[in-house]
Amino acid sequence: MTRIGDEGEQDLVRGIQRGDRVAMKLLYCRYAGCLTAVCSRYVACMDDVRDVLQDCFVKIFTSIHGFEWRGEGSLRGWMVRIVVNESLKFLKRDRQLESLGDGWDVPDTVEDEPDAGDIPSEVLQEMICRLPAGYRAVFNLYVFERKSHKEIAAMLNIKESTSASQLHRAKAVLAKEVQRYKAQVNGR
Repeated sequence: MTRIGDEGEQDLVRGIQRGDRVAMKLLYCRYAGCLTAVCSRYVACMDDVRDVLQDCFVKIFTSIHGFEWRGEGSLRGWMVRIVVNESLKFLKRDRQLESLGDGWDVPDTVEDEPDAGDIPSEVLQEMICRLPAGYRAVFNLYVFERKSHKEIAAMLNIKESTSASQLHRAKAVLAKEVQRYKAQVNGR
């Protein structure tokens, strides 16, 4: 390998496939922050995020021989898919996805979706993290991973209509949170 930091994705993959520990460390350092952010969109507790990420990196390093490089960005995309899938497995294993929709009083309609553009992204992320696990999983898969309700239903073993209602409820809860935040910021 050349200087640390100059390697492209393809060079990193080749190095890891050869067992190069420097390449492994570089991949970890380069992508741990991004993959932590992806995982924390699904898994609320940071201790659990660390555990899931550890499993993800083990899977990444043991599965890298089957990875097919398809251009710059393909490695990152492959790792993000692993993190999303492992996060969902964790939620299922931890039984956090069993009660999709229980215990939250949410209106059937969202009057006007408030503009969240002026709210700091960290605050929005905290709002998303406070959603119930089922709402959060569907919301993240739909909004960030751009999955259809059909794909979400297959991934979570639920009906398409359940996916759609979970997304609607997640948006309604987030709309209330945004309104509450704006009222607090504006002193009302």
